Amino acid sequence: MHHASLLTPVTLGALALPNRIIMAPLTRCRADAGHVPTGIMAEYYAQRASAGLIVAEATMVIEGHSAFRGREPGIWSATQVAGWKTVTDAVHAQNGRIVLQLWHGGRACHPLLNNGAQPVAPSALRITNAETDTPQGKKPYETPRELRDDELPGITAGFGHAARNAQLAGFDGVEIHGANGYLLDEFLRDGSNHRTGPYGGPVAHRARLLLEVVDAAIAVWGAGRVGVRLSPLNSFNDMKDSDPPGLTRYVTARLNERGIAYLHLMRSDFLGVQRGDVLGAARAEFKGALVGNMGYTPAEAAQAVTDGTLAAVAFGHHYVSNPDLVARVRAGAALAEPEAATLYSPGPHGYTDYPAMTAT
Repeated sequence: MHHASLLTPVTLGALALPNRIIMAPLTRCRADAGHVPTGIMAEYYAQRASAGLIVAEATMVIEGHSAFRGREPGIWSATQVAGWKTVTDAVHAQNGRIVLQLWHGGRACHPLLNNGAQPVAPSALRITNAETDTPQGKKPYETPRELRDDELPGITAGFGHAARNAQLAGFDGVEIHGANGYLLDEFLRDGSNHRTGPYGGPVAHRARLLLEVVDAAIAVWGAGRVGVRLSPLNSFNDMKDSDPPGLTRYVTARLNERGIAYLHLMRSDFLGVQRGDVLGAARAEFKGALVGNMGYTPAEAAQAVTDGTLAAVAFGHHYVSNPDLVARVRAGAALAEPEAATLYSPGPHGYTDYPAMTAT
């Protein structure tokens, strides 16, 4: 058996997992135009149910904040809850475990995806290093409206409502998306948060919204079924911070106090611009289950588990093209590479038609 440490059971809070190979959240744009999960999504996730844990894709907690071609799923309505229930039933029928990633797109949203509504953010600073897909093709991001302090309790309440709906939909827990330049991450980092007052300025203020959202999820699920994803170094969506390790230490210390199920940490920068030891900073403050992500090979992941650095490792792009990733790791088999052109296209091609190892 190859990479044996990855194939041992582990408990993350109240989540008992049969192995330490986690499916990272992967937005694939297969929901319908009402942001309702579809039958093909149930098939896709069920194919990958051998993962120790599936973290389902970024899911809108509040209507009107789409950032992914208008085809990402939501969780604010009863119809969406019913759609997600077909997904969780399919995963559980294969003895899998699945949590829902709760998400707000913030300034990465676009009016052409949201009936003309201006995006919102901690500060009126637009994304300048990329364009986004819209029904009219690639378009520049637009300048967001700065949220007022008195609007932020409504954001927190939206996450709390979504957490309750995730229970109704049959999930095993939730993950709060505090990464990759979306709303909660925008508040965390000083490159995107220029506001003053209780939600801006020092790191304790910038982290306030994330922690209030985490507390709202804990009030629904209990700390043992709530995870948090952070990306202190990632410059995707025009993000930066003046002190990523310091930000990491503060936030992870506060999450440690809350006893959450796990911390899901992206250790590096998609674009290779920002560097720093955020993994070491997190490990110094967070004594619970630490899940690493970004660029791990099975061999490196197994070593990180063996030496006690990580409790588990989340694999992203290889879960697109290897529905039986756990079996391939166990066998030491080669991993298939995903087809980039079909990552966000509609239909089954490049989604549910990647073969399992035994079918090749």
